[in-house]
Amino acid sequence: MAQTLERVRILLADDHAAVRMGFRLLLEGAGGVVVGEVDSGEAAVAAYAQHRPDVLVMDVSMPGIGGLGALERLLAHTPDAHVLLLSAHDDAQIPARALRSGATGYLSKRAQPQELIRAVAQVARGQRYVDPELAPQLALAQLGGAGVDPATALTDKEFAIFLQLAQGRSVSDIAAAHKLSPSTVGTHLYHIKQKLNASNAAELALIAVRSGLIEV
Repeated sequence: MAQTLERVRILLADDHAAVRMGFRLLLEGAGGVVVGEVDSGEAAVAAYAQHRPDVLVMDVSMPGIGGLGALERLLAHTPDAHVLLLSAHDDAQIPARALRSGATGYLSKRAQPQELIRAVAQVARGQRYVDPELAPQLALAQLGGAGVDPATALTDKEFAIFLQLAQGRSVSDIAAAHKLSPSTVGTHLYHIKQKLNASNAAELALIAVRSGLIEV
């Protein structure tokens, strides 16, 4: 297994230094080359342009625009980028959104270390990777079900804003993170509430919790 990632150039994006250190040790131990580490979505986009790695390994939940926002921004300029998104959430909502948005792969942070190596190797070759533990749920999610699914009802921008609203962030903070005016975020918020049949921020948070998107 030590040769699995030989010469694969990897960029790490996670806002926890200890997590990045663990990933670096694991991936370099398998023969990979970590060309850079960043702690936000905005920094990930800039570092990708600088290093042009074979794989960007990026956490979904980071300050600013976060992993999904960074994915959207990166693919707008570099559509052939190979991105493996990671999340601590085990539900099918985030991976469904991530894969629809163009991520090459998705892996739960609860996966075994060897699974991360396998995922990075596969994504580096441009092959789609889905966490085997989440694949059954993801397949079911694609079939639809009762209730409104935020991952399918909202646009990419609306979904990113919805997650941040559900986490308690203010309209002004979200506007600054996404380089939008507060009024534009307010318009997005109106459409989000209409699509999800919610009347206020508390109901949006409840929908996010019930969908497994945020923890309480």
